[in-house]
Amino acid sequence: MGTGFFTSVDDVSAKLAEAGYLASTAVATTVFLADRLGKPLLVEGPAGVGKTELAKAVAQVSGSRLVRLQCYEGIDEARALYEWNHAKQLLRITAGRDETWEHARTDIFGEEFLLRRPLLTAISSDEPTVLLIDETDKADMEVEGLLLEVLGDFQVTVPELGTITATRPPFALLTSNATRELSEALRRRCLFLHIDFPDEDLERDIVRLKVPGIDAALADSVVRVIAALRAMDLRKLPSVAETIDWARTLLALGASTLDEQVVRDSLGVVLKHQDDIAKAGAGLKLEQVLDAS
Repeated sequence: MGTGFFTSVDDVSAKLAEAGYLASTAVATTVFLADRLGKPLLVEGPAGVGKTELAKAVAQVSGSRLVRLQCYEGIDEARALYEWNHAKQLLRITAGRDETWEHARTDIFGEEFLLRRPLLTAISSDEPTVLLIDETDKADMEVEGLLLEVLGDFQVTVPELGTITATRPPFALLTSNATRELSEALRRRCLFLHIDFPDEDLERDIVRLKVPGIDAALADSVVRVIAALRAMDLRKLPSVAETIDWARTLLALGASTLDEQVVRDSLGVVLKHQDDIAKAGAGLKLEQVLDAS
């Protein structure tokens, strides 16, 4: 049973657009299916193509609480799922030192002493919730094993309390930059969506939506140059977020067109490594790019 946030693929597209997220047909369709089927959605793709923003947009348009688990190397169960408030437990034991251990143990392993981390928070929520598990590929395999139970049945086992099952399953969205392969077991539990850099038409629309007031010709030039940069062998290809930043920078500089000087002066907004900047400076043929049909 799904979360019931959307009524159709067109409804997804329209609502996400209202939140400032322009979704391709593939994105809108997969989001609708994840919502309708109640399946977690695994979104892969290069950094900066809007994977995290998609979860934020779904939360915004559905009026849901966004619960985010930011993965990183070394994250463990205590940070992802739950832990006990040991300081508070110790105070409780000290205050009740005349009690039997069995009585104290029953008390200190109750809800009052439980610190809910993102996964348990989302599972036990009674309100509409979007669970964002961000950069899943940065977590260790042990955390993936934890996710199998959480995402398989939307339940969590706390030994001292038993199994906690979601009464209102969250819309779960996992992101991955594909820096390592996720397990097949985890993939089986999810619908899959790959988001790549948008085509020029969609990126042009995104720029004009996110940078109000930009001239259509300048927006077109920005997108063309970004596409040319992405075709180069760079350490880090410019993301959609950096396209938007560049457009805002040019607007702030009062630039109405792109020329060699403007590009050279502002290229650091788009490229974040000196060798990339040098390579672009030597290989980017601005006139040819802008004259291309």
